[in-house]
Amino acid sequence: MSFVPDDAANHLLAYVPRLRRYARALVGDRAAAEDLVQDTVERGWAGLRSWQRGTDMRAWLFSIMHNLRVDQGRRGTLQTEPLDDETPVTAMHGHESIGLELRDLDTALRLLSEEHRAVLLLVGLEEMRYEDVASSLGIPVGTVMSRLSRAREKLRALMEGRASVVPLKVVK
Repeated sequence: MSFVPDDAANHLLAYVPRLRRYARALVGDRAAAEDLVQDTVERGWAGLRSWQRGTDMRAWLFSIMHNLRVDQGRRGTLQTEPLDDETPVTAMHGHESIGLELRDLDTALRLLSEEHRAVLLLVGLEEMRYEDVASSLGIPVGTVMSRLSRAREKLRALMEGRASVVPLKVVK
C-alpha cells in the first residue's frame, strides 16, 4: 500500500462511531452491523488514496457502506441470531414507556423499505444534506426528497398505529 497521510487515516477513523450508529439502525442486527462497518472501514482504508481531499469523507464512507449493503442484499443471505438462555436482554433505562416507544420506533423502521430507511437515517440521524445523501446513494436529489417524504409519512403512520395511506392520482 502506498503512503497515506496520517491526517486522512485519523479522519477516516473518526467516522467509525457514526458508521456504527448508521449501520446498526440500517441493519438492525448488532453483529451484522459490526461486520458492515468493518467491511466499510477496510474498503475505505484500501481506497483512501482515491479519496479527494476537500470532499466530504463522511459521504464517501456512507457511499461505500451503501454499496456494500446493496451487494449483501443481492446475495440474498438470511441473517439470523441464535437465542438461548445466555442471550443478554437489553435493560430499559428510565421510564418503561420510553423504552417501549424506542422499541416501537425500531420496529417501525424495520417495516420501511431499505431505500426509505436509508434516506431517513442519513438525513434524520446523520444530519446529512440532501446533496450528500444523493451522492452517497447514487440517486438524484429529487429522489432523496420524495423518498424522505414517503418514509416520514409511513413512519408517522406506523407509530400512530394507522394504516399508511397511499394517495392515488386520478389520471384522465
